[in-house]
Amino acid sequence: MSTENHTPGIRTRALLLISLVLIMAGTTASSLFIIRNRLRQQVRANLKTDLGRSVETFQDLDAGRLVALEDEGALLAALPSLKALMTTNDLRTITDDAADFWKTSGDDLLALSDSNQKVQVAYAKGAEHVDILKRDLQAAVANPSQHYLLSNGRLFEYSVRPLYFGRQEDGTLLGYVIIGYAIDRGFLQEVGRGAGAEVAFFAGNTVVVSTLANDRQLDLGQIAGSQQQNGTASIATVGQERYLTASKNLTSDAGSPLRLVVMKSFDAADRAEMEIDRLVMWVSILAIAAGAALMLLLARVLTRPLEQLAAGVRAFGEGDREYSLPAGGTQEVRYLNRVFAQMRDEIQKTQHALLESERLATIGRMASSVSHDLRHYFAAIYANAEFLASPVLPANQRAELYKEIRLAIDGTTDMLDSLLIFSRTGSSLHLVSADMNLLVERAIVLVNAHPDAEGVKVFLEKGDADTTGAMDTKQVERAVYNLLLNACQSARKHSGPRIVKVSVSAESQAISVAITDNGPGVAEEIRETMFDPFVSQGKHKGTGLGLTLAWSVAREHGGDVKLISSREGETIFRLTVARVPIASVGNGSLPRNKVLTS
Repeated sequence: MSTENHTPGIRTRALLLISLVLIMAGTTASSLFIIRNRLRQQVRANLKTDLGRSVETFQDLDAGRLVALEDEGALLAALPSLKALMTTNDLRTITDDAADFWKTSGDDLLALSDSNQKVQVAYAKGAEHVDILKRDLQAAVANPSQHYLLSNGRLFEYSVRPLYFGRQEDGTLLGYVIIGYAIDRGFLQEVGRGAGAEVAFFAGNTVVVSTLANDRQLDLGQIAGSQQQNGTASIATVGQERYLTASKNLTSDAGSPLRLVVMKSFDAADRAEMEIDRLVMWVSILAIAAGAALMLLLARVLTRPLEQLAAGVRAFGEGDREYSLPAGGTQEVRYLNRVFAQMRDEIQKTQHALLESERLATIGRMASSVSHDLRHYFAAIYANAEFLASPVLPANQRAELYKEIRLAIDGTTDMLDSLLIFSRTGSSLHLVSADMNLLVERAIVLVNAHPDAEGVKVFLEKGDADTTGAMDTKQVERAVYNLLLNACQSARKHSGPRIVKVSVSAESQAISVAITDNGPGVAEEIRETMFDPFVSQGKHKGTGLGLTLAWSVAREHGGDVKLISSREGETIFRLTVARVPIASVGNGSLPRNKVLTS
């Protein structure tokens, strides 16, 4: 019996929805990736621009402060009272009176040195170690090209102006006046205010002053230790915050160069990026939801006619020739419906023609087989009848001729009975309550009288179960007889003892008869067709309807005939009938092989 394998697969509607989701998810991911990269590039460009502006702001402020210092230094150097003070050459007098000049000037740094560039007195806001300040100023006076002074941990921008008695061109050098402004957090905040940046001054790897809080200045170590080129931008992390940094070298001192570092935080850009990511994600989710709803609607319009067409194809495959095909759908679906309807009509016509051709072929094969066997039997009857006409034959030879004539007549009768039963299969059954054991016993008696059962021992094994059922006794007996005769013919090919075993068993809904012979088994080349009509390989007589009739009778009784196993020394056929069969009207199809194992 053939079985139809239904392989599960994805439905068109689901495929459309999955494709849509994948496309929109891919589009969303690509959009996020592109937007994020473009945003990061733009943010970095904007930060670089802001850092450049901060450096320019510092340069402008620094230049303005230096000009102011130069002007103020010139004014101080031109004061007669300051010149008179420096002419005293008395350190105590200079120290006492210089304090008034410092307070009057309002500068963060004021110092006076003699003509030999030795600092006499120095004042600075917040200075704790005056001696250190004087020492650092001594070096500053000796190098007037520098404008930055780092002393006592404080950074100053200063200007050195010489003091002359008389005109500068032909006067006497009295000393030098040094004034300066402190570079403190307030000044750095003014530098970074326009760009919203943080600013720090480094002396070597040491932070001198910055706009960051004191507790965060310790995190500037990464920036201090980096070998950032002058004017280039790089990314650094301060604590948990990322910065884009730009630096500018203010001095060329190889030991402890002074460096300005401007930092712009990425935090605002990161927050904007996250906000844009969330916005794009929500928009994508809403688009996917709206697209899915639209695709469901479209899929229903597109796939529903296809599903109806598939149901029509399935119904046609199951034998429903009148299943109504869908009339709606798209132009392509309507075209498929028309093509399938035409194909279904063509298949029905072709199938009808094929059945008719098969019926004629079956009649031809039957006529050929019957003609051959009848000729064989009639020839035997005719020849033996001529011999009987001879008056000189002894009695024993006459008896032998009578026996051959009787065997030929019995063979003809068996063949005609088989043809009659075969022609009546599919008609109404004459069901009566019968015991399968009794039917099998009668079939064994008939088989034992057949010449092909000569020398074969048939054993019956009865079970204890009830083997009574509703059966057409003549047909079931004939089916068992055909199987037994086939087993005896196979067992006779065994070189040793020829044995056929018959066992009857019963279940709640069915009764079974298993027939086992010790012959050579069913040939491989006929196992696929042995239940077809007129298959009688290896037999010199017979119509080839024995197994076909047994199979047809079993099917009409709600059962089956199967070849359970077949090998050298053991071949088992099993006939099964239902206790209360539902007679099936034949539909013209030929029986098919029932091989389970071999």
